[in-house]
Amino acid sequence: MDKPQLASAKGEKSAMSEEVGMQEMVTLKTIAETLNTSNDLSLMLDTVIGKLLELTGLTAGWVFLIDERGDYTCVSDYNLPPALLRKDKEPMRTGTCWCVNRFKDGQLNYAVNIIHCKRLENAVEFKWGDTNDITHHATVPLRSGEKMLGLLNVAAPAKEHFSDSELALLQGVAYQIGSAMERMRLYRAEQRRADLYAKLGDFSTALGLAVNECSNSDALSLKVVQLLGQHYDWPLAAIIQQKSEMFVMQAAYADDRVRTLSSAPLSSEVANHMNRIIDSHRATSLSVTEVAEIFAVCEIDIPMDSLASGIAAPLPYHTPGETGILVIGVGISGPTQPDGEVLEALAEHITASWESLKLADNRRELARLEERNRLARDLHDSVNQILFSLSLTAKGAESMLSGSEQLHPAAEAMKDIRALSQEALKEMRALIMQLRPAGLEAGLLHALQEYGTSQGLQVVVDRLGVRSLPRNIEEALWRIGQEALNNVRKHAGVPSAEVTLKLSDHEAVLTVTDQGTGGTNRPKASSGSSLGLSIMKERAESLGGSFAMVSSSRKGTTVTAVIPLPFESV
Repeated sequence: MDKPQLASAKGEKSAMSEEVGMQEMVTLKTIAETLNTSNDLSLMLDTVIGKLLELTGLTAGWVFLIDERGDYTCVSDYNLPPALLRKDKEPMRTGTCWCVNRFKDGQLNYAVNIIHCKRLENAVEFKWGDTNDITHHATVPLRSGEKMLGLLNVAAPAKEHFSDSELALLQGVAYQIGSAMERMRLYRAEQRRADLYAKLGDFSTALGLAVNECSNSDALSLKVVQLLGQHYDWPLAAIIQQKSEMFVMQAAYADDRVRTLSSAPLSSEVANHMNRIIDSHRATSLSVTEVAEIFAVCEIDIPMDSLASGIAAPLPYHTPGETGILVIGVGISGPTQPDGEVLEALAEHITASWESLKLADNRRELARLEERNRLARDLHDSVNQILFSLSLTAKGAESMLSGSEQLHPAAEAMKDIRALSQEALKEMRALIMQLRPAGLEAGLLHALQEYGTSQGLQVVVDRLGVRSLPRNIEEALWRIGQEALNNVRKHAGVPSAEVTLKLSDHEAVLTVTDQGTGGTNRPKASSGSSLGLSIMKERAESLGGSFAMVSSSRKGTTVTAVIPLPFESV
């Protein structure tokens, strides 16, 4: 080839190279303009893939988004062959392939040629339909900085190889798409965060009002999940509480209604996951399967396709030994970081409401104690003194009437009046002690033993197990024990009784036993004829416990009160 011909060939090659370069620049420019026309991810991807195929002469394309767990979703596709469209695009939703596996393993960092596509091979092998003569495709990772987002795949009939320049162009387009996807993710996350925080104020106001309406923590838990369902778009919400080293569902919201409490413990696998969440002290993402396992204890069937994920956050109770977890199901796809942030804020609000409820209970208890003390003072200063004066007056009158040689007819009556006044005085002093208990600082059993001694009884006490008792439970057992000892004094006809307190991790059992006349003189707890027995039964049941009395003329009487105890950390 002479010099003029060689120069002409070089000129043509240079012109072709410039034309290819210009075409690539036009493609990148067009893609960039398209990416800036929408904030809707699906619409943007559909438009971009269509433009890319049009400019490059390719015919089919699809995009997989792959999350941190390796789960993939085909979020966009263009002109797929019929074989991949069967059964609502089932081949694109299930199974695995080389490109997805390499992405999960972190080995797919640049645009590459896929020699064989597993999905297309299956389509041919199982005769799913026409593949439009597509057998190979190029795979390009979508990324934004160091963050890997998914895969862009493109193909054309009978095209088995993509040149280096084609792969470089696809890589450049993929960088643009990845940056736009991250921008949209951040935009949606900020929108989501603003929307969730805007609802937080209304939720807190409603929760503050609910505290005044609820009488205990169980009622407050039911109200909390109801308010979560009303104010947020989460289809599921639940409060889980740790009791006696087991996790139980305290309240749940699903299917637009509040579910009643479940006493069945969560599985050991779920319990282990709950412990990890508590130890993390922050909101933790849950898979759809994990959410389903949690709600299975309430017999709630969760449509797996209605949930995108779940989140759990610990409830930072300030009371030692009490632990809770707030769980939600998220029905939207996309970033859940804003949901996690708001869930942590909600957990703080719920914990504060919990503490407010306890403070309100303490205030009511203090008010009751003050009222009892006032009644005790008033009875001591008025009725008790009158009875004491009546007893002395009757004794003086009896002495005067008995001093004459002939017994006065009223002397016997005065003797009866003195005995009755002394008995009434004894009852009044017992009532004052019940209103204003003293001695609980030294322990429940010691206080009951001292009380029995003041009533003329010899009380033998026994304790099984060691642990602290909450004040409301200790006082309830004190009241029940007092009334039981009163009944021994009044009905048993014996001067002694045995009091046993058995403490375990989950319950306290108080037993008062005598060897007296038993059922011959005692009313039954279920008959309603004894106000004292009814009050003992109500005290135990008000704390979620039970009360029973077994009485026999040969074996005496046994009164048993069983009250559940909150979980106590070591």
